Amino acid sequence: MTNPRGPRPTGGRPHKPGKGTGRRPSGPPRRPPTRRPPVVDEARLAALDVLAAVRSRGAYANLVLPPILRERGLFGRDAALATELAYGSCRALGQLDAIIGACGDRAFEELDGSVIDALRLGAYQLLHTRIPPHAAVSTVVELVRAGDRPGAAGYANAVLRRIAEADLDSWIDRLAPPADTDPLGHLAMATAHPRWIVGAYRDRLAPARAEQTDEQTDEQIDERMDELAEALRADDDPPVVHLVARPGRIDRDELVAQSGGVPARFSPFGVYLPSGDPGAIEAVADGRAAVQDEGSQLVAIALATADLDGADERWLDLTAGPGGKAGLLGAIGALRGARLDAVEQAQHRAELVRRTTEGLPVSVQVADGRASGLAESAYDRVLLDAPCTGLGALRRRPEARWRRRPSDVADLTQLQQELLQAAARHVRVGGLVGYVTCSPHLAETLGVVGRPPETLELVDARPFLPGVPDLGDGPTVQLWPHRQGTDGMFLALFRRTS
Repeated sequence: MTNPRGPRPTGGRPHKPGKGTGRRPSGPPRRPPTRRPPVVDEARLAALDVLAAVRSRGAYANLVLPPILRERGLFGRDAALATELAYGSCRALGQLDAIIGACGDRAFEELDGSVIDALRLGAYQLLHTRIPPHAAVSTVVELVRAGDRPGAAGYANAVLRRIAEADLDSWIDRLAPPADTDPLGHLAMATAHPRWIVGAYRDRLAPARAEQTDEQTDEQIDERMDELAEALRADDDPPVVHLVARPGRIDRDELVAQSGGVPARFSPFGVYLPSGDPGAIEAVADGRAAVQDEGSQLVAIALATADLDGADERWLDLTAGPGGKAGLLGAIGALRGARLDAVEQAQHRAELVRRTTEGLPVSVQVADGRASGLAESAYDRVLLDAPCTGLGALRRRPEARWRRRPSDVADLTQLQQELLQAAARHVRVGGLVGYVTCSPHLAETLGVVGRPPETLELVDARPFLPGVPDLGDGPTVQLWPHRQGTDGMFLALFRRTS
């Protein structure tokens, strides 16, 4: 029977320490040795630096790329290419590794890290871009020649040329489980997601065929599986930058004019910035506006505008770092005579909150939200933006899908439950608690709010997101990139009843 992964390459010279990575695959021979100095493409080198930082020290791609671009003096098209290659390679990591593994004769643990980074960069160009194959291969081989393992250039050349023999769909057909017998496994490979994340999305969007009821036809379930695929693919769509015009500090129309953006569809303070550097906008630089996803704006606005009887002067953000929601709540509160206490456990994140709320009626406390020392039964509105897996923001954090593990969920849900208990203690009777996560995972959303403190009662959150479509049956709200174009924010509103 033919090997579904294709024939395994064999032959070549044995590995010698310090002399490359070992045997090369069969197939097209390596190019003859050359003494010509390597010619390095700066945009690809910048992308390679990002991959190395993510792999070797757990860096965040979106944080390390901007300084790398500045250091290398990359702007315009070169900066755009470096960004596409770095972020795209991070998003597709597991998929790329499966294909690289099928085209080489050495396990990943036997390869030097810098060679792995180069192979990922080359495979991404070959399979996910329109860069000509010869350019994708030759530029990466030059990077390997210029790096700390120049002897691996021949191996990299052979592996990449083997990858170039087929397009992405062909590799998926060859390596992914069959869609008819293992639809989740097939989607995991096809959309470059870990299988457990595909399952988490499915649990919210597309019930398994085994769960079919008399009311659910095969066609309806197939439609929901199609939406699952759409949701997964949306994680790979580069997100538009969203700005927030902080009320009382700048009018949204003024921010639109100043930034060249367009008004957001749902948030009354939101602006979409299709291109350009948001840091170069005057209002962003001086704090009258900020970069904030529209979904993040919407959940904060919902808490601030939900019906409330009695006093409305003391607000609390129980886990405030890095400060985006605290900044918006502080601005809204300033217009209404309310003050916000913002709690953040990490000192460096608390400093970020201070910076982003400067000039607003916001007091920042460095403390654990579970034991902040603040007054109990004293706050009219409490925001709990709970630490979570972040599965709703995978499009903004390229490497996150491969960094999180299913085992993370249990510890996080325990923390979320404890923080919700604290929020219930701090809010007064009749006051509101907004429980928020940037995740659609059932355990972190409905699983937590389905077991609330006995003093809290769910309130339908949907009326406080006016104009937002596809909010479901309530009373909670789950936003999605593929439905609303926002991050995948979850919101549950509670009122303290006793």
